[in-house]
Amino acid sequence: MKRSIELQMAAVAAVVLFAFAISGMAQQSAPGSPRGVSGTVQSVPVRGPSSPGTLFIPKSSVAQPPQPGKLAAHTNVQIYVPAGQTPDSLPPFPGYAYETPQSLECVYGLTSNGSNFPNCNPNNGSLNTATAGSQSIAIVDAYDDPSAPGDLAWFSIQFGIPISVGQFQVVWANTINSSCNYGGVPIDYSGGWEVEESLDIEWAHAMAPGAKMYLVEACSNYNSDLQQAVLVATNLVQCGNSEINPSTLALGSCPSTGGIGEVSMSWGEGEFSGETGTSCGSVGIYQNPMNDGCFNKYAVVYVASSGDSPGVSYPCASPNVVCAGGTTNRRSATTANWIQETAWVDGGGGSTALEPLPSYQSGLTNCTALGSTRCVPDLSFDSDPYTGVYVYDTFPVEGFYYYEWLIVGGTSVAAPALAGVMNNASSTTNTWAGSSSVELSQIYYNRFNSAAFTDITVGYCGFYMGLSTLSHWDPCTGVGVPNGFSGLNFTSYTTAAGAGVIKP
Repeated sequence: MKRSIELQMAAVAAVVLFAFAISGMAQQSAPGSPRGVSGTVQSVPVRGPSSPGTLFIPKSSVAQPPQPGKLAAHTNVQIYVPAGQTPDSLPPFPGYAYETPQSLECVYGLTSNGSNFPNCNPNNGSLNTATAGSQSIAIVDAYDDPSAPGDLAWFSIQFGIPISVGQFQVVWANTINSSCNYGGVPIDYSGGWEVEESLDIEWAHAMAPGAKMYLVEACSNYNSDLQQAVLVATNLVQCGNSEINPSTLALGSCPSTGGIGEVSMSWGEGEFSGETGTSCGSVGIYQNPMNDGCFNKYAVVYVASSGDSPGVSYPCASPNVVCAGGTTNRRSATTANWIQETAWVDGGGGSTALEPLPSYQSGLTNCTALGSTRCVPDLSFDSDPYTGVYVYDTFPVEGFYYYEWLIVGGTSVAAPALAGVMNNASSTTNTWAGSSSVELSQIYYNRFNSAAFTDITVGYCGFYMGLSTLSHWDPCTGVGVPNGFSGLNFTSYTTAAGAGVIKP
């Protein structure tokens, strides 16, 4: 029976993948060496053995040491390798309780069908998936993932998530000010950034199946290249074009701003001098141009990961970015039924070193007790790799094919998933945030509303587990996790949203 289902899926997937190929959605990568990430080309990948309870952190998720005149970001991905599975195993894996799109939509109250499944069991195949979402989500990552369109198609088919050929586009951010302006975006042959990209597009799409999605690939993980990719992503959300001149590769801005949506950034780096700048113009290669001004664009909400280790990460630290933290979902070891959500011990958070306290956090006593600066995270989502999510990725990681289906955690799950939730929330009422600051004001306005957010009050995080969960906001989980859409869609927030909400 299982083999029959696999063959049916393969037939459907073949049709979808062929449509993806002839549509020209994926750009072909040009030869080139990845920058800032070590790795060697594997002509014939080797299948890696599984070990019970193995946690694998790819090289891309290791903080990059700063180099003269350069800053580099890292992914926030951790891979859990379960025992007893084979590369052709299909999720949900028998005997395991890792998270599916349907199970987390149930946990967070994002589907009307969730009330019929009070235990939100991921092994219950009858859970319906969300169908809303509109406008655009742009995912910013480094390096090219040649498998991205096919992996997204297979993930969507496996979980019954609607997808159409014109809904997804890969865009290279190889501008005149990028390090690969001489050719195409290179591949990261360590495979870590490819896992990141598969995770990002699949879980943003899972949470907002109706949104147009762009995967914007930076030339490298250097700050300067990622800055160019953020600007390209902003253009795509605002006007549906990259605004890269095909002849000169000069990057322009949108002539009009009729579009709205989210930009997701799952990567991060330590805070640095210059991050509080307000000008985000084009600069020379290998400079450090990324600053808060890059994330203050009309009709765009920026979301970034808080990091997978104690402390604060940038761009999550920016007051113009929604900082996505991590939680752990506790489930019964015997039934897989959901029990409780707690803080994830490895999630980043705390008081920023350089960013001033924004107005939407004024009066936040749990924050001001830490200092007089911006506090993070703002909102959280399941990120613990031991309670991780299913991701389909066919690019070899560090030269090994562990499985096509991976169990992935890290706050790299939180950023794209929450970007999708925000998109879905706004599309249900057709009221959208005019900026990240407006979205953040909405989040903090609703922090006392249990019908909007579930307050996480169990768990610890930070250096030496010195930070703990608290009521209404804390440095481990922010205001908590979504409880439906009402905390994000402006239906209950009127004091400051009037000028910031646009109604297309």
